[in-house]
Amino acid sequence: MDIRSQVSMVFHLDKCIGCHTCSVACKNIWTDRRGAEYMWWNNVETKPGTGYPTKWEDQDIYKGGWEKNGDSVSLKGAGKLKGIKNIFHNPHLPVLEDYYVPWAYKYQDLFTAPEGDDQPTARAVSLITGEPMEIKSGPNWDDDLSGTPDYARKDVNFKDLSAAEQESMFQLERMTFHYLPRICNHCLNPACVASCPSGALYKRGEDGVVLINQDRCRAWRMCITACPYKKSYFNWNTGKSEKCILCYPRLESGQAPACMHSCVGRIRYLGVMLYNAEKIHAVANASDEDLLDSQMDIYVDPFDPAVIRSAQFNGIADSTITAAQNSPVYKFVKKWKIALPLHPEFRTLPNLFYVPPMLPAMASVDTEGVYETTSDSLWAGIEKSRLPMKYLASLFSAGDEDKVRNVLKKLLAVKIHRRAETVGDLNEKEIKDALKQVNMTGDEANSIFRLTSLATFEERFVIPPAHREESIEMLESTADAKGEMGFGFKEKPTRGL
Repeated sequence: MDIRSQVSMVFHLDKCIGCHTCSVACKNIWTDRRGAEYMWWNNVETKPGTGYPTKWEDQDIYKGGWEKNGDSVSLKGAGKLKGIKNIFHNPHLPVLEDYYVPWAYKYQDLFTAPEGDDQPTARAVSLITGEPMEIKSGPNWDDDLSGTPDYARKDVNFKDLSAAEQESMFQLERMTFHYLPRICNHCLNPACVASCPSGALYKRGEDGVVLINQDRCRAWRMCITACPYKKSYFNWNTGKSEKCILCYPRLESGQAPACMHSCVGRIRYLGVMLYNAEKIHAVANASDEDLLDSQMDIYVDPFDPAVIRSAQFNGIADSTITAAQNSPVYKFVKKWKIALPLHPEFRTLPNLFYVPPMLPAMASVDTEGVYETTSDSLWAGIEKSRLPMKYLASLFSAGDEDKVRNVLKKLLAVKIHRRAETVGDLNEKEIKDALKQVNMTGDEANSIFRLTSLATFEERFVIPPAHREESIEMLESTADAKGEMGFGFKEKPTRGL
C-alpha cells in the first residue's frame, strides 16, 4: 500500500439555503482584483439549471475530464497531441460570455445628470471595457430564471429523461429545485494537472490541495479545457490561470476555509481521508459500472493497523492519522455511505462529496385518473420524490439509480427514527422496518442526526496540524548542505569590532 492523506469535503444539500454567503466570502478574499471580476471560485447553482459557466456539465461541448480508451484513459480535450493542435485555436475553451461579462453601475449619473423630466438611471457598464452594456447573464442566473426554457429545461442531466418526464417537472404543482454549491474538487486524478504544458499545476503531497504556480504559468489555458468542472479560470489582466486554493493559508493555521467558516446553513464539512495511491490508475480505468464503487474503495480505514504503518512509513504524522480517524468526511463517505461525488464519470476522482437532497413528495394520478394526495405514512416513500431518480443519479452516481436510492432510504430512515424518538407518534413496526431495510441501528441513526443537525464547529472541521517545524528543518538542512543560511540567504562574513 502507498497510503497518502487528502483533505476532503462534504456538502449536505438538504441544508443549503442558497444564500451565497460562501460565494461572497470567497470573492472578498481571493478574487476582488482586476482580471478576476468574473471568477467565482465558490459558486452556488440552482438545479435544475445550466450552471456556471453555461452547460459546464456537457463535455460534448467543453471536452473536459478523462475518457476510457480500452485499458487506459486519456484527456478528452487536452494532452500533448491535442494541446499542440489547439494551441492557437481552442474551440472547446469557454469564452467570457459562457460565464458572464462582469459589470458595475454608473451610480454617479444619479447625481450628475442634468435636470429633466425623466428619472435618471445608473447604466450598467462593463468592468472590462468600461463601455455601457446590456446585461444578459450573471453568475447565479439560474436562481431567477431556472424555470424558463433557456435554463432549467436545458439542464444536461435531463438527457436520459423522456420528454414527458421533463415536461412534468415544470407543471406548477410539481415544480421543485435544490441548490448545488461548487468549489474545486482537488481531485486524486486531476485532469488540470495532467494537461498543463508548463507544469504549473501541481498537487501538494502533504494534503492533496491542487495549486497553480503563478511563476510557471504561461497562459496556455489547457487546464481550463481539461477541468470538467470548469474550476480553473484565466485572469485576462495578468495572463495567468487561477483557481480555488482551498484557503490553504487558513488550513495551515488551523482555520476552516472562508466559504466553510461563513456557511449559514452549516452544510460544509472538512476532514482528512487516507487513500491508497497505488490504486489510482486502476480506479481511473475502471469500467463504467464499477467506477463509483472503485473510487469509494480507494479510501482506506484509518483505524487499520496496516494502513497506519504504511501511512507512518510515508511520513504522515500521527496527528494527521488521528485527524483522519475523527474526520466527518470519512463518516459520511465510508462509514455511513450517504455522500457521493459529483459526476464521477469524469474520472478525475473528486474529493468533494455531496449528501443528495431529500426532495418533497409529489401527488400522483393513477391509471383511472384519480388524483392521489395521501400516503400510508407521515412521509411518502422516496419513489414519490418530485425529482426523478434518474436526474439525481446523473448528478451523483454516473447514472446508477440504486446508489442514490440507497442513500435516500438511509436519510429517510434517520428521519423516521428521530420522529419516533422526539414525538413518538409512529408505530414500532414502521420504525423497525425503515432501519432494517438499510441495515442501520438506532445508535447509527442518532450519530448521523448528530453530525447533520447538532455538530459543533470542531466536529464539522477536523483540520490536522500543519507541522511547520518540519518545513523549517527541511529548509535548514538544505541550507546547511549548500553552506547557506536558512531560506537560501548567503551567510555574511563576521566583521571585527
